[in-house]
Parts: sequence; C-alpha cells; structure tokens
Amino acid sequence: MRLFRRVRRGSAAEPVTAMMPLPPDDKTVHRVLDIALRIGELQMAAGAGAADVTATMLEVAAAFELSHCEVDVIFTSITIACHRGPEAAPVASIRVVRARSLDYTRLINVERLVYDITQGKIGHEEAMDRLAEIDRTPHPYPRWVATAAWGGMAAFITLLIGGKDLWPMAIFAAAITMVVDRFGRQLNKRALPFFFQQAVGGALATGAAIAVVERGWLPIPGQPRISLVVAAAITVLLSGLTVVATVQDAISGYNVTAAGRTVEVFLLTAGLITGVTFALRVAHWVGMAAGPIAEPLPPSALDLPLQTVAGAGAAGCFAMASYAPWRALLVSFGVGGLGAASFKALTLAELEPISASALAAMVIGFVGGLISRQLKLPPLIAAVSGLMPLFPGLGIYRGLYELAVLRDYQGLGTLMVAAAIAVALASGVVFGEYLAQPVRTRLGRLERRLSGPRMAGPMEPVARELD
Repeated sequence: MRLFRRVRRGSAAEPVTAMMPLPPDDKTVHRVLDIALRIGELQMAAGAGAADVTATMLEVAAAFELSHCEVDVIFTSITIACHRGPEAAPVASIRVVRARSLDYTRLINVERLVYDITQGKIGHEEAMDRLAEIDRTPHPYPRWVATAAWGGMAAFITLLIGGKDLWPMAIFAAAITMVVDRFGRQLNKRALPFFFQQAVGGALATGAAIAVVERGWLPIPGQPRISLVVAAAITVLLSGLTVVATVQDAISGYNVTAAGRTVEVFLLTAGLITGVTFALRVAHWVGMAAGPIAEPLPPSALDLPLQTVAGAGAAGCFAMASYAPWRALLVSFGVGGLGAASFKALTLAELEPISASALAAMVIGFVGGLISRQLKLPPLIAAVSGLMPLFPGLGIYRGLYELAVLRDYQGLGTLMVAAAIAVALASGVVFGEYLAQPVRTRLGRLERRLSGPRMAGPMEPVARELD
C-alpha cells in the first residue's frame, strides 16, 4: 500500500506509463530469439530432454532481458515467442531440428556458453560468434578413433555378460562391430533412412558371427558362443537411441515430444530386430547353426572386479565414440563402473533383473548428477554413458532366437522383459538425477557459506545458482 501511494504521488509530475521500460526493438528481439533457438537445436540434436531445452532457452532469453517468452518443443521443431507488451507486436520464431548426432564436446561447449550468458559475462554479438564457432568446430577425435571406441565397447560388453575366459570372443566382437560401424557410415553418407541402417547392421553382425564360427575361421577352443557377439553388437546399435530423453519427456509432461521419441525408438529397434531375425532365418535355411544361447553369468562375488572394469570400459568407450572430452571420459568411466558393480551386487542379493536395473540406474543418475555439476558437465553425459553397459542386448537376442529359430512364442515374453529392463533403466536414472538436485543445491550453499561472503563490483553481476 505504501509503494502504491508513492507511485500515485509521483504521477502528478510524471505519468506512470512513462516509468515503464520501453519494449525491446525488433533487431534485439530477433537476435535473442535466434540465439536461444540455435542453443535449443544443438541440445535437441545431442539428445537432451524437452524440459531441459525449454528451461535453457527461457534462461537465455531472460538473461538478455526478454522475460515474457514461451517455448514449445515438439521433437522435430522448436518454437519460441516473445510478448513485448500491449503496445508492440509479439514476435515468434521457429527452427527445425533436422540432424541428430552424438557430439558431447559440442554439448559441453553449449553448456558453458549458456552459463556465461546467464551470468551476464557476454552480450549478443559474442554469443552469436561463439555459437558459430561451436557449429563450425569439427569433432575432437578422428572418425577412426570413434570406430575403435565402438569396437572397444563391444569387447567390454562381451566380457561383462560372458566372463573372463572370453577374450578371443571379445576381440572378435570388437572386429565385427567396427566393420558394422564403417559400413553404416557409408550407408549414412548415401542418406539411407536409419530404419534400414539398423536392419543392415543387425543382419551384418548376426550373419558375420554365424558364418565365421561355422567356417572355423575363429581359433577359439571349445564351443564359441555366437550369442555373446551378437548381443554386444545389438547393445552398440541400440546405444544411439534416446531412451533416457524419451522417459524424461514423458515424466516431465512433454507428451508430444515423448510420443515422437517413442516412435523413433520403436522404429529403430524394429529395424534392428528385422535385421537380426532375417540373418537367423537365412542361417537356418542354409543349414548353419546359430549355436546355443549363452546363459547369463551366475551370481558370484569373484566376478565383481571384472564386471566393474568391464562396465567402466564399456561406458568410457561409448563416451569416446560420442566425442566426449577427457574430463567427461573419466566421469563416464567411473559412473559406468559404479553402475555395473551396483547391478552385480543387487543380483548377488537375489534381486530380479528389472528391479536391479532400476536401482542401479538410480545410483548412476544420483552420483552422475552430483559429479557432473561439480565439473560443469551436462548430467546427460554421465547418465547415458553409465546406462549403456546395462542394456539388455542378450535378452533381445534370446527372444529373437526363440521366435525365429525355435518357433517358440515364449520369445515374446523374453522381449517384453528386455523392454521392461530398458524402461526401468531410463526411469531409474531420471529419478536418480531428481534426487541429486536438492543435494546439489545444499552442497552449493554450503560451499558458498564456507568460502565467505564476497562483495560484487559495480559492474559485476551477482552469480545465481545453476539449479
């Protein structure tokens, strides 16, 4: 009431409307909206959730004094609108997300740019220059390094699900995965739809494994377990799917975006299933045996060190294949090992796979969320990398083998269990990140309290919390 009276007293000398800030000009609005849209596009292309993209774009617009904005994300396009008051026309802009690629270095650079913008360290011009530089910057590693990393991921997954006596099979799985990656690279250059790329990759990995083992070209004593090689290849081919972002969007209420991501995940998985099933049927017709399905390792505390190292190696290789910088590689390595060890310990406690997967994913999301923010890294990197070793590649292959070769409809149940494990992993890591947020905020407050108060300079903006 007192403030209202002061305003009324001042109205005799100066109208109240004259004290209101003028709406920003068209040039400033278009520039800020373009910056926010390009940042959102880079995040969506890297697999970020719609909630994160929306919040980031609103923060960027607010940092440039456009506080009355609305953002709409629908998986393939991003729209942002700015309301400039009753006396100026609103401005809306849209950007289509056409290409999606895993480049975690670019995602980290975008995160740093957003931090500098929200802290008031840079203006419009510098933000646009840095965005252009991020967009032009090539991958930090050569393409052959990423191919070798995909092969390393397949090798570690083979050891993770098969045990310490399968080093020759692990090397064989790495070789097949690298061939599939290079072949898929050539198909991608010819703009073949991803559904067919997944089908070709699944058929090539399965067919090559069966043919090489049947011909005796693989000098492995005893009975080679083809299913382990194919399961590792399936896990690698599934690694690019945005399962975590899909579940996050559904939980956050972005149903349209979640539906679009769900259709994409379903089609790409269907393409992989088509390729694997086709290769199994052809091998059966020509008289080649796919071999017995490898059983999961029985729970044993002696295998825990190997499982931890294999999970860490698989997560680190995935991060390297996704062009993550060295600091993110170390985080992915640690979180992957922690997730694999947690899952193994839960199975030792005789917990069934779905619940064990969900709890292990919660550990990954919680620890990854805490470490990532301390190191100024997007939590998405630790979450996705840590989950990769736990994806049910062997369960998917088992279900397909039962359906295509054994003609046993029990394979449908096996595939449903594999799908439930994937959903449990994604939802568990999202819930783990949610639990990490209040802890992260309290740690930040404690750190600032211990460091003591500091007076801001006249031209220095007051730092706000990242959370």
